Amino acid sequence: MSRRIRAFVTGYTHGLKAEDLGRLFTRDTREAYEFFARTIDPKQFEGLPWHRRFIVHLRLFFTAFTMKLSPARRVVYAASLIFAGVGFFNLMQLRSVVQAQVGSTSVIVPGIELPNGLGSFVIAFLLVNLLVLLEVADRLSLKNDLEIAREIQKAMLPPGRFKAPGADVCAFSRPANTVGGDFYEILPLGDGRLMIAVGDVAGKGSPASLLMALLLAMIRTLVDERLAPADLLERLNVQVCRQSPGNRFITIFYGVLDLATGELIYVNAGHTPPMLLRSSGDIEKLQSGGVALGMFDGSRFEAGRVALLPDDLLAIYSDGITEAEDPKGQPFDEPGLEKVLVAERRNNVAAASAAVVRAVERHRADIRLADDLTLLLLRRSTVPSAAGV
Repeated sequence: MSRRIRAFVTGYTHGLKAEDLGRLFTRDTREAYEFFARTIDPKQFEGLPWHRRFIVHLRLFFTAFTMKLSPARRVVYAASLIFAGVGFFNLMQLRSVVQAQVGSTSVIVPGIELPNGLGSFVIAFLLVNLLVLLEVADRLSLKNDLEIAREIQKAMLPPGRFKAPGADVCAFSRPANTVGGDFYEILPLGDGRLMIAVGDVAGKGSPASLLMALLLAMIRTLVDERLAPADLLERLNVQVCRQSPGNRFITIFYGVLDLATGELIYVNAGHTPPMLLRSSGDIEKLQSGGVALGMFDGSRFEAGRVALLPDDLLAIYSDGITEAEDPKGQPFDEPGLEKVLVAERRNNVAAASAAVVRAVERHRADIRLADDLTLLLLRRSTVPSAAGV
């Protein structure tokens, strides 16, 4: 038994260094205090006696700390402190501790008897609250960094609306977490063509968002070389294989639309096949391309060609939309998306995009998103004969 205990303690404390433990009570504690106390105005307790100043400072710090918690967690934390306080005072007992004889009179001095183990209880209570303080400070600092990263990521994406003779485009991307790995691109090439792309980095969160930023930068660099879609994807695949971890891959639909003729040259690299809703009511899937980027260094891609006619609607989306689940675990799936698009196909692309979002929200109810949501809708419009592109 003693051998097992020693083995457990050895394993449990593996990697512990004395300086790490010391830093916990010095630097880490000081930084956590400064994180929460930065909103405290010293003028609020200037001129007060030291004991009043201490009480006011403690109250302000407690308020600053607890207000960083969500309302539900704030209430639970306050309740835990109340129960701990009640339990502490119930453990203490008022009783006589001194009884002396003064002449013919017995004198009894009342006092408080501290039960055995109360000191350990207080120490444990303080240590647990210290750990809570440190963990909340760390998580909030990380959350602040992620919020900044979210704003940077949003700024990297182009505006969600683009309208020109020949095409009307609306796109959006919503990460499942603070940041995500989905992206879209809408880029006029300056020669009467429009480049569109939707991509999905495997995974989600910070790792996926970093690869998404890298990929978007590489696409914008390669576009300037005026490469054909298949050639561009092959060059992009080589860079992804070199720059990203081996267990990460990226699906992407990349297309170049001639705004005058409506011809779309595209490559689907492992991405969910977009839906092309014809004005006649037919629905086509755009699948030509190849495997996802980053899987094989020497991958080759085949370009597909399709003619977009006036009033045709092209929907490019990530699998987060079709895989969004309801409380019973049923996905929204392609028929669900198709039903919304068919019902909204006569509306403008912004209204149709909003309708898809509402439909997904209704379907998933209060279930948390498991993956990022990205959708790009493009409606082919008629080019006026007198207009130049």
